[in-house]
Amino acid sequence: MENKDIIVRVATADDRQYAKTITDEMEASAKARGTGIAKRSPDYVSHKMEEGKAVIALTKTGEWVGFCYIEAWGHEKFVANSGLIVNPEFRGHGVAKSIKEKIFELSRKKYPDAKIFGLTTGLAVMKINSDLGYEPVTYSELTDDDEFWKGCQSCVNFEVLMSKNRKNCLCTAMLYDPVEKEKEAQEKNKVAAAVAPSSNGNTQRTRKRRRFKGNFSLFERWLRFKKYVLLKSARKNGGGGAAGSSKRRFFFGWL
Repeated sequence: MENKDIIVRVATADDRQYAKTITDEMEASAKARGTGIAKRSPDYVSHKMEEGKAVIALTKTGEWVGFCYIEAWGHEKFVANSGLIVNPEFRGHGVAKSIKEKIFELSRKKYPDAKIFGLTTGLAVMKINSDLGYEPVTYSELTDDDEFWKGCQSCVNFEVLMSKNRKNCLCTAMLYDPVEKEKEAQEKNKVAAAVAPSSNGNTQRTRKRRRFKGNFSLFERWLRFKKYVLLKSARKNGGGGAAGSSKRRFFFGWL
């Protein structure tokens, strides 16, 4: 992190004083983006702090800088790192990345076998997730827990989500699967062992993956196009579903 005066740590019950400030900024940020996030109350955020299922960023003098919390779904088979928010005065200092790294570490510690997922419209968050090992997925690979999807009711795009039968929306779904990551690590070790005897060191094996591959300018253009298609479809009361499905197949094919 660029600012050494910012401390990122697991939140405690003593941090409840920041709950109202955090939820107010969550709402204001969502309105400014013209999109939405699941609205949370100060009591809900306070409870996450008390449970030790949240990460907070503060200055050394106690000024609030950022926040994120953990939610478990589907009998703890899925975990979401939700509500990532940074104080506007501290954006551009690497705070979001530090919080995401800390909440990811906390999630892996508390729920080592769970799949970690997220829904976001923020390109910066998508890049951070990608660096942590998340991969873009279809909505069908996320939890089917109705309680999770009820949280989207406060989002301005909820109508779009429901018109697509919860199969697509303006948010991009990303997933970290610990089982798949373990398989990939084992496969990588096998490949490394197989190519080690190579005399010229040029032998390589690759595996197709749904990575962003660093081409975020292209991906950003795709997000704008996706938003246009989905909003246009929603205005027509769900029309054009077949075309939307085709676009989704293309989207997940090129990543």
